[in-house]
Amino acid sequence: MLINLKQTLLDLTKPRIMGILNITPDSFYEGSRFTDLSKILAQSEKMLSAGATFLDIGGHSTRPGATPVSEDEELKRVLPIVEAIILDFPEALISIDTFRASIAQQCVDAGAVMVNDVSGGTLDDKMFETVAKLNVPYVLMHSRGTPETMNQLTDYQDLVTDVLDDLQRKIYRLRQLGQKDIIIDLGFGFAKTADQNYVLLNHLEDFKLLDCPMLVGVSRKSMIWRKLNISPNDSLNGTTVLNTVALMKGANILRVHDVQEAMEAVKLVEFLR
Repeated sequence: MLINLKQTLLDLTKPRIMGILNITPDSFYEGSRFTDLSKILAQSEKMLSAGATFLDIGGHSTRPGATPVSEDEELKRVLPIVEAIILDFPEALISIDTFRASIAQQCVDAGAVMVNDVSGGTLDDKMFETVAKLNVPYVLMHSRGTPETMNQLTDYQDLVTDVLDDLQRKIYRLRQLGQKDIIIDLGFGFAKTADQNYVLLNHLEDFKLLDCPMLVGVSRKSMIWRKLNISPNDSLNGTTVLNTVALMKGANILRVHDVQEAMEAVKLVEFLR
C-alpha cells in the first residue's frame, strides 16, 4: 500500500505515526499547544527522533465549540512553522491540518507533502479541486457541520453504513478530479457521540471496502477520558489501548500526541504478525 509524497513512495503496509503539533492556544489537550518557535522545533525533533513519519501542523482548533479563526490568522500561525521545520529538518514529512484550500495550497508550496482536512471538503468547496491539482495525499475525514454545531449532528439512520456511504461518495468525486492518494479517517469525536465512536472503532475493518489507507486519530480524546472519568492529561494509557485495537483492525496511520508510546504499540503489534 503505497502513497506518493512529492516523488517519494511510502509504504503504509507497516503502520506509521503522525505527530500532532497544534499551533493554537485553545486545542483541547494542553500538552499539544505550541506557540513559541523554539518549543515547536524542540517538539518536532523529539517526535521525529521517537519515530514519527509525519508531523501534522494545525493552526485552527477544531474541538467541539472551538472559536473560529480567520484565514489570515491561521496562515500567520502555520506557514512560518512549516518553513522553519523544513529548514531545520529537511527530511521531515509535513502534513497541513486545515479545512481551507488556500492554506493547503500555500503550505504545500512551502514544502508540506500532505493535506489533512477534518471537514472532508464540506467547509471549503475548493478543497477537492485544490488537492487534486497539488497532487499530494489527502486525508479525507468524515464529519458533519462545524466545530460549533457538530455535537448536535449525531443522528444517523445506520452509523457504519452512513459514514461508509459518505466517504465513498467523496472518494468518487475526488477520483473524478484526478486525486490519486486518498487516506480515510472516520472522524472519531466529530459529529459522533462517545458510544458511536466505539461502534466505528469496532467496525474499522468494514472500511477496508473503500480500498484506501486508514488514519485513526483517537489520541487523548473525550471518548477515552469521559468514559474513564479522568482528564486528557491522564488519558495516555487509554489512548495506547485504543491505538492497539485500531492497529489490530487495520489502521495504517496513528495520529497521536505521544509518539514514543504509539511506536511501541506498532512494534508490539508487528511482532504478533
